[in-house]
Amino acid sequence: MGEAARDSVVDVAVVTNGVQIQNGGGRDEGSLELDIYPLSCYYFGSKDAVPFKNHTLADHLHRMKSNYAARGLRTCVEAVILVELFKHPHLLLLQVRNSTFKLPGGRLRSGESDIDGLKRKLTKNLSENEEGDGTEWEVSECLGMWWRPDFETLLFPFLPPNVKQPKECTKLFLVKLPMSRKFIVPKNQRLLAVPLCQIHENHKTYGPIISGVPQLLSKFSFNMIES
Repeated sequence: MGEAARDSVVDVAVVTNGVQIQNGGGRDEGSLELDIYPLSCYYFGSKDAVPFKNHTLADHLHRMKSNYAARGLRTCVEAVILVELFKHPHLLLLQVRNSTFKLPGGRLRSGESDIDGLKRKLTKNLSENEEGDGTEWEVSECLGMWWRPDFETLLFPFLPPNVKQPKECTKLFLVKLPMSRKFIVPKNQRLLAVPLCQIHENHKTYGPIISGVPQLLSKFSFNMIES
């Protein structure tokens, strides 16, 4: 990574019990043991800010309705990425406008597969080379799916039987990290490492999808790799 990226920060922020601590700097899919590498194995930098599309709830609803009328069901794919710190698994989250938390990912293009779309979004949002083909990302199994029955309701972890035309589907995929890599994040977003124990059922802070991730990961045995 060049000097500009090194100097322009984004040391990943680690959140522990509401306090942020600044830190500078594979098995087959059938296995239920998940290797997690220390946060210190990874490098963090920043790149140009990306514009936000939705400024208000009304703007967001208008965009959803327009997109649904043009393309039908909106499908989003999001990444569950884990690192180790203090011998505890931490989930990588993006923070927008110092308030909203989200998993890395985004909306699929028309005809795009789940895996290809998630790799494209991860490359765009977290990689130095935004034009890369995404081969550096190892997208593993789908952990769960959430559905939005209509435009103004929250998402549900199941499709209600009376809903014939859902408006949005969000799929969560486990993304396994290599022993080391670079994370290059837009300047107007922050990459946070948040312990699973703080996320668990914390709906008020992180919303239903993120706060449910620890339960989705409960089938795995975490293998903490020492640096």
